[in-house]
Amino acid sequence: MTVTDVTTDTVARTLTITASYAATPEQVWRLWSDPRLLERWWGPPTYPATVVQHDLTSGGLVTYFMTSPEGERYHGWWRLLAVDAPHALEYEDGFGDADGNPDPAMPVTTIHVGIRAGGDGTTTMTIASTFPTVEAMEQLSAMGMVEGMTAALGQTDALLAELAAA
Repeated sequence: MTVTDVTTDTVARTLTITASYAATPEQVWRLWSDPRLLERWWGPPTYPATVVQHDLTSGGLVTYFMTSPEGERYHGWWRLLAVDAPHALEYEDGFGDADGNPDPAMPVTTIHVGIRAGGDGTTTMTIASTFPTVEAMEQLSAMGMVEGMTAALGQTDALLAELAAA
């Protein structure tokens, strides 16, 4: 499986997921920079994502929704804080409404993505989520964030294999 480590730190209010790939950093970056590829892995397998807006530049905005097996849509957004292709991405991540507006009742996390080449032809990606409070961390964890992200990342190996074969 792609995910090699999941670490939670309630003192620092962080969740860090590490994945390793037999791919180049540029190929791993495409998982984020190509909205059609992002749609194929961002949601867990039973909650596919649809990207509505995708401006992956500093100050840009990404909006999307995930569709449940029952057809319910769950909207989200990212506000890009920093982009250093193909090595790093930092953004605020929140829940939203159908128009892409933030849901003030839900916490906003800050996500830092790091993509680093290994010396053995592999690439390591870390996704570090920082929560505003321990309560927000517990709330999102109870909603299945860890399981959802792990399942979503489990879909990336097949996409990277497609990129390598193309």
